[in-house]
Amino acid sequence: MSGTRKFASGWTYAGRCGQECPRAGQPKDCPAKAILEKLFHIFQSLFSPKQGAASTWYLPRWLFLRLLGISYLVAFISLWTQIDGLVGHNGILPAADYLTAVSQRAGAERYWWLPTICWISASDSFLHFLCASGSVLSLLVVIGVAPLPALILLWASYLSLSTVCRDFLSFQWDILLLETGFLAIFLAPRQWLPRFSRETPPSGVVVWLHCWLLFRLMFMSGAVKLLSDDPAWWNFTALTFHYETQPLPTWIGWYSHQLPVWFQKTSVAIMFLIELLVPFLIFGTRRCRQIACGTFVVFMLLIAVTGNYCFFNWLTVALCVLLLDDELLRKVIPKRLESLFPQTGRPTKPPLYRLLGVATLALVIVLISGLETVARLTRSNHLPDSLVQVMRWVSPLRTVNSYGLFAVMTTTRPEIIVEGSNDGVTWLPYEFKWKPGDLNRAPGFVAPHQPRLDWQMWFAALGDYQSNPWFMNFMVRLLQGSPEVLALLKKNPFPDQPPRRLRAVLYEYRFTDIATRRRTGAWWHREQKGLYCPEITLREDKAASR
Repeated sequence: MSGTRKFASGWTYAGRCGQECPRAGQPKDCPAKAILEKLFHIFQSLFSPKQGAASTWYLPRWLFLRLLGISYLVAFISLWTQIDGLVGHNGILPAADYLTAVSQRAGAERYWWLPTICWISASDSFLHFLCASGSVLSLLVVIGVAPLPALILLWASYLSLSTVCRDFLSFQWDILLLETGFLAIFLAPRQWLPRFSRETPPSGVVVWLHCWLLFRLMFMSGAVKLLSDDPAWWNFTALTFHYETQPLPTWIGWYSHQLPVWFQKTSVAIMFLIELLVPFLIFGTRRCRQIACGTFVVFMLLIAVTGNYCFFNWLTVALCVLLLDDELLRKVIPKRLESLFPQTGRPTKPPLYRLLGVATLALVIVLISGLETVARLTRSNHLPDSLVQVMRWVSPLRTVNSYGLFAVMTTTRPEIIVEGSNDGVTWLPYEFKWKPGDLNRAPGFVAPHQPRLDWQMWFAALGDYQSNPWFMNFMVRLLQGSPEVLALLKKNPFPDQPPRRLRAVLYEYRFTDIATRRRTGAWWHREQKGLYCPEITLREDKAASR
């Protein structure tokens, strides 16, 4: 039985009901379809631009997918330039050695717990292939060619690299990219060539899931700061040292550090308003969502100019775009570009199987992420065993994650300076490309590229070398003179042959004040604190460490 149904929202459903409902002669009485259609209507109504009308997100989706494609492109190219030194055969944490060791200890279950295409091959050339193919697929998403299969392959490729790169791809923006990229698969139009007027309609439920992700990202970033009981957040002094202790500050961060204490405390108060209150506007009226979008975008811009956080800010802005709708964006499109975005017809109801699929996706994500969020907010360690098992089972896919940056502030800045020597008397320092070293070198801008070794050095300095096995691998590669690892550095003080001895010295770095910089030109002041790693050597007639 064929027919067309029209709803109060203006949406229509046309199809052969007899093929989708066992009660073919009475499609209006089908309980399963009626429930799903009602839920569909509710989600559309939550994002209505005005009473009695349903929002559409053709333009926000178009812009979101381009921003996501650029984020993927930056992530793959950035990693591509470093991957040999990080996880290549002669790198710090060789991917091939890792997978070989796992395969010797685990059976078929390793394919689930370590989901990576690199089980086929973990050679340097295959790692390059993954980065290159990811870059090409990202460009396809940007230009709108085959977005659905491209996004599926992008997610699988980045998950594969995240699995084998381990410590070097374990940052919050990496899991945010995976979760956002996974959700985008269900938002992408099902077409091969870019043709805006014939795009399949965006799902209101999937748009809502992206907004739920943005809410968790922003709200939990504020909540974890208070839940940590760190006095720096509770007395509003965190920003008095944040700019100089963050992983990779910029020169604007240096100037921000010089601002008076009252300004820094006021900034913390504003930050808490943005992270704890503004996220609730996401689920408010159309105007509320627009305010939330604008606030988050400005907030991300301020973070980006004072610190290097890779593609995190760009990706968060992409999520913010989905708080808008066609009605608003069509008002701001320049007249000369209107022909590129012709009006689309009113979307039709998706078929029952698609509704079931989206409903199942939403149920799983909201259940896991919602209960995990409540557990963190209430500091409860007693989640239902069944939920814990589900969370453990899906964790390798990194598609439902918890977020929260800078829960506990670092009030000082320890820095590791690696030094080499041939005689044990004269020690020459290795210089990194972006992390502090030379006192007279200004903090620079490197984002959206992420120098992942420089970032890991910041984390390593907060602990000791025994708890950072990768660091000792790094030291050994320097003693071996690995070209791939040396390429990650700015300056090698031993260009002809590797040094005989190596050590790591710990310093405490601080920003200079305005008067000192004017007098000396130095951006940093440092004080030696002792050895981070004692002297090591590869020479057989010497002890490996002392």
